[in-house]
Amino acid sequence: MENITPDSKILIEMVQTKMPFGKYKGVLISDLPVSYLEWMHNKGFPVGKIGMLMASVYEIKINGLGFIITKVKSSLINKS
Repeated sequence: MENITPDSKILIEMVQTKMPFGKYKGVLISDLPVSYLEWMHNKGFPVGKIGMLMASVYEIKINGLGFIITKVKSSLINKS
């Protein structure tokens, strides 16, 4: 199996970027509920950076890897 290393810049953006539109406007992308991410996945994520971040969070959450988001958040809190 190939050893894949997550892009730390993308992970940091996930926990710092807020939704710019819709029902969850103002909510951090990393805090979007799975049900909303599933709905967006079926509808089609928006084109561009927001869509890429949403798709990444979706993949992390549906694969049971939410601890990655938690670790990134806590490491940023500990740095401040």
